[in-house]
Amino acid sequence: MLRVAAAIKSRPASSSAVVASFSESLARTATRRHGVRALSVLTSSSSYFGGGNSGGADPCVQWNTTNSRGGSAPVGNSRPNIRAYGCGIDPTSIITHIPQSRTPTTNATINYRSFSTAVDATHESLSPTADKPNPIAPHTPSSTNTDPPFSKILIANRGEIALRIIRTCRSLGIRTVAVHSTIDVRSPHVLAADEAICLGPAPTSESYLNVDAVCDAITTTGAQAVHPGYGFLSENAEFARRVTELGAKFVGPSNAAITAMGDKITSKKIAREADVSVIPGYDGFVSSPEHAVEIAEEVGYPVMIKATSGGGGKGMRICTNPEEVREGYQLSTAEAKSFFGDERLFIERYVEDPHHIEFQVLAGRKKKKGSGKGKSHPAMNPFPILEGKEEYGELDILVFPERECSIQRRNQKVIEESPSVLLTPETRAEMAKQVRSLVRNVDYESAGTVEFLVDEQQNFFFLEMNTRLQVEHPITEMVSGDVDLVRGMFDVAAGRGVPEEYLALMDGDDDGAIVRHSGHAIEARIYAEDPLRGFLPSTGPLLQYIEPTQGPAHEEEDMVDSGIGSGSVIRVDSGVVCGTPITPYYDPMISKLVAYSPEGRAEAIDALSDALDRYVIHGVGHNCPFVADVLRHAAFREGRTPTNFIPTHYPEGFAGVELTDEEREELAALSAAVGGWRMALLDQPPLPCTAAADDVEADMVVCLGGMFGEAYIVAASDPESSKLTVRPWTAKDDEKVEAREMEIQIGGYEYTSPVVEVCVDGVEKAIQVRRIYSYTFLVYHGMYDTSLGTSHHQHFLKRSAFLPPLASLLLLPRVFVNIHFQVQPEDNTGMFAVKMHGADVNILLMSRTEYELSRHMKEPPIRDTSGLVLSPMPGTLMSYSVEEGDHVEAGQEICIVEAMKMQNVIRAERHGIVAKIYPAVGASLRADEVIVEFQKEE
Repeated sequence: MLRVAAAIKSRPASSSAVVASFSESLARTATRRHGVRALSVLTSSSSYFGGGNSGGADPCVQWNTTNSRGGSAPVGNSRPNIRAYGCGIDPTSIITHIPQSRTPTTNATINYRSFSTAVDATHESLSPTADKPNPIAPHTPSSTNTDPPFSKILIANRGEIALRIIRTCRSLGIRTVAVHSTIDVRSPHVLAADEAICLGPAPTSESYLNVDAVCDAITTTGAQAVHPGYGFLSENAEFARRVTELGAKFVGPSNAAITAMGDKITSKKIAREADVSVIPGYDGFVSSPEHAVEIAEEVGYPVMIKATSGGGGKGMRICTNPEEVREGYQLSTAEAKSFFGDERLFIERYVEDPHHIEFQVLAGRKKKKGSGKGKSHPAMNPFPILEGKEEYGELDILVFPERECSIQRRNQKVIEESPSVLLTPETRAEMAKQVRSLVRNVDYESAGTVEFLVDEQQNFFFLEMNTRLQVEHPITEMVSGDVDLVRGMFDVAAGRGVPEEYLALMDGDDDGAIVRHSGHAIEARIYAEDPLRGFLPSTGPLLQYIEPTQGPAHEEEDMVDSGIGSGSVIRVDSGVVCGTPITPYYDPMISKLVAYSPEGRAEAIDALSDALDRYVIHGVGHNCPFVADVLRHAAFREGRTPTNFIPTHYPEGFAGVELTDEEREELAALSAAVGGWRMALLDQPPLPCTAAADDVEADMVVCLGGMFGEAYIVAASDPESSKLTVRPWTAKDDEKVEAREMEIQIGGYEYTSPVVEVCVDGVEKAIQVRRIYSYTFLVYHGMYDTSLGTSHHQHFLKRSAFLPPLASLLLLPRVFVNIHFQVQPEDNTGMFAVKMHGADVNILLMSRTEYELSRHMKEPPIRDTSGLVLSPMPGTLMSYSVEEGDHVEAGQEICIVEAMKMQNVIRAERHGIVAKIYPAVGASLRADEVIVEFQKEE
């Protein structure tokens, strides 16, 4: 830690020395974070920072990737080198991950809690070092894994779950085949696999849901088995049957189990037969909106409309009256058809204020010794298929500790944790007993999840059984110790049964027993969506993406007092890197951020909150601030988390994190300290608060929210110490209000790094500092002279962002022969933004005189959009419910916009007469694009 006063008064070295140091640091960072072997800065120091070119050379930074054999691309791949041009930016922040080599790993298991192996759950594993090769790069199976369950696996999925499966395959010495759409050709899971097959265009119906294309990929690659992940085809019985007919093994339950439990109506009948508590409802299919209303009247409101083949919150609507039932039927039908290819619906009673509790199971039979080897695959793929049950022993059933998944938005899980704070030991044992009964009744083999709704009186009702690996399985692995559920699925699929070491984890042998567990784990799903705009999807490239450090939350020797319990572990399961585009074609989940603490729930929450403070995502909207706010909420910390938590505590939506008075004072002091570092790095005069404390003009005014935001006076108690005093501007002349004194330490601030380690009165934390730019791009393209000012083909684009969208330029079709641009320097006001505890605040530092003069300025007017209906998100306009000339009332449906395959109803916010309808049905909409304009009121 360095003292603030000294840091504020310090001066950087000369410009050339800074550039030289920066270039060396850049090369090290590129190698460490992105697997880049060679980095050459081809510009002079002056041109790199926006000055003139030396010798007329183009200002550019070029990355050349080389593999361990000295080639220019990974072995077996023809990946083009990435070339990025520009000046005044940190190019390592936009480079796409390129696998370094096919170096094998030697670990046979993955310990997700201790992270003791080279192949772990951390996304840091994407970054190779000299002593740790890239563990998700293509590889040769390890020689130490002499008996893998399969030799080659095809993963019929994408994104983070595909990478998750690849990590386990890597640890077992199994080769992997990735499938992808045309838009995913450079996705991390494609680069990580040993082989890759393109299925078709971006729409899921033409790629990941195209059964024929996936089956062709199985035949082409000779894969012995197929792991479906979750979503897509994971619960498609017809796909499982087709896989088996090809002579490959479907890594999942049998066709019969998928059919029985994948159909929500049939599964409820089976659950009743197994003496499992079931929610009241209609056990048939809904044929029309009026039929749905009739059923709802019989069952009793409120009701839940659900897709028969659904899951993940898709195709679900809660309805409290006939009008909502009719609308819910139409929307749920469309979503069910889009996501699952099955538009059948059913209706059941909606249990109010329940908790969503689920139990992970892993079940399988072990082949008896001395039995035959069963039927063989075709010659292209020799491997025994499990044929009949007579050659196998009893069904072993592992029931893991429950997961609480009650923090949901639109029936989509946001935060999950294990174990639940609601269940008593008696309820837990009875639920585990019913779970075993259901698994036996279905004769279920593989990983699966049995879900319940539980009320405050410990009454529980069967909800559904998911016949696949769940999104939230990491928290089960964390609390259960050395368990890898994907490995368990492979062993069961290969006829080896549940691993013996997993069976040894059972805490007893009665039907109510569960796997022994310790500590607490909590997971947050990080989505590309804008919580300030109703959680609407956000698309675009990840312009800057830095995950929190995986593994132990803090090194013991480096801790001051972070408030995080010792032994806490952070895990990130993601499928993106910097530059990855978030598209409207697939689920908007970016990653799963997991924290585990052996000490308990409060410590796990603190560890997750700290990890969120260190998670950098720029380019798309995301829900990190909302998750941070939920974790801060008193009701959540106390465990009062029914499924209506979000609508109860955020009835008007999320308006941003509200910092306490003390936190705002800390933010003001930290902003002043960071501002001092920034001024020194920019070779600017020192800030006024470094002068004598009794000099009024030495006071610095920190404006939270910009020029017209809340102002605080910050001054140094002693220029030679690290203590600052803070008081609100409104109390500047009030002697009764004492200025708060606090000790501020900065653990080093790099101008290009957003995460800053700070210490406030001995408590360690992290904040993010974001520069604010006002960019002007001059883009030239074509086969002609690209000198500035000679081309008539100039396109002027203005935008504000942390970094220029160079990543998006790299992802464009190759129509630009040369790309040159100039970037206007940082905002001349010196404004920057600080993110703390999820609150993203623009900061402006001024002297006292400057602030007093600025108070005479008027705030800019806000654009009046009351007469317009705007698209709240990018998407496709599916239909209109009004025509020009229609009179509409507030709340009336205007149109339906589909985004991320979800049907979103756009409603009028006021009454009026429709004057003009702009885009046609089927048009692609931008965020804030005008859809309808109302007549002006007289």
